[in-house]
Amino acid sequence: MTPVELSRTVLHAVRRAVDEGELAVAVVPERVVVAPPGPGGCGDYATNVALQLARPAGRPAPAVAELLRTRLLRTDGISDVVVTGPGFLNISLRSDASVEVVREVLRHGGRYGHGDSLAEEGAVRLVAAREVRAVVQLDAMARILRSQGARVHTECVGPLPAEWRSVLGVQVDGVRGENAEVGVRPVPAPSDPLPLGRDAARWALLHPAPHDRPRIGDEHLVQRESNPLFRVRYAHARSRAVVRNAADLGFDAEPGVVADQPALCQALADHPRVLAATAAHRAPDRLARHLVAVADALAPLLPCVLPLGDEKPSAAHRARLALAEAAGTVLAGGLSLLGIDAPDHL
Repeated sequence: MTPVELSRTVLHAVRRAVDEGELAVAVVPERVVVAPPGPGGCGDYATNVALQLARPAGRPAPAVAELLRTRLLRTDGISDVVVTGPGFLNISLRSDASVEVVREVLRHGGRYGHGDSLAEEGAVRLVAAREVRAVVQLDAMARILRSQGARVHTECVGPLPAEWRSVLGVQVDGVRGENAEVGVRPVPAPSDPLPLGRDAARWALLHPAPHDRPRIGDEHLVQRESNPLFRVRYAHARSRAVVRNAADLGFDAEPGVVADQPALCQALADHPRVLAATAAHRAPDRLARHLVAVADALAPLLPCVLPLGDEKPSAAHRARLALAEAAGTVLAGGLSLLGIDAPDHL
């Protein structure tokens, strides 16, 4: 069960409680936010929906939470629900929930996490200052918003230099005059990023938060662990390598429980939520940081995927292979939304 599916499950429990007269609220929320639990929480995900409903329902938040807890415990895929603090619902998923996440990733490929949550909103118009970082941010934001179903129109104050198009791969739909209201204006790049090339330049401009000053230097080109872009692309390339090597050994991926990789399973399950939040906050750096987290969580798994010596491929090897392939798929899809290539070989 992905966070998006869990959000729908909690919302369904709320609607059923209202329809059956157990919860009296005039307006049911359009969506429920679920996220990893904060301090004092437990389980896989938490939501504050009971606190949101308490005042409209005229009931204490813990009572609303307990009502929803009873309903959620009857749901397939949920193993436990605990009420903490003033009324937070902390939800634990079944141990095989990660299997469904892996299947979901492999089924959707690079479009895993894409959705239509913004499809019914009006057209989004983004206007960037005529500065290289602003235009790269504009380009990445447009890609991410479109992945969530938004209709996006991009413009720049003044024409784009040809090398921004050819080297950085940025595109805009139109040009605005100098007096246009600008909505995309991050802290400018301190120097010209074009000598870094497309991938490193875009990462250097997108990985820091828009209000942070980016660093433009050769550190984005070095192939070592200190370079986050290298870690992400290397993790992807290694995931593709183990898939090729497994094929040479005559076995394929088969999703299954991989109990010793909770951080990686959690990161993959969070990917749709991260994409939605990245789109909502117009913050490509959120996606960039998430890809680093996925890559770092994938690293301990990779040495355990293939059989060693005379060991025969087992169900455990197939499950690990499926998890590694899913992680590589998420890394490639995320890099693509940032406009960065994910090579199979480094």
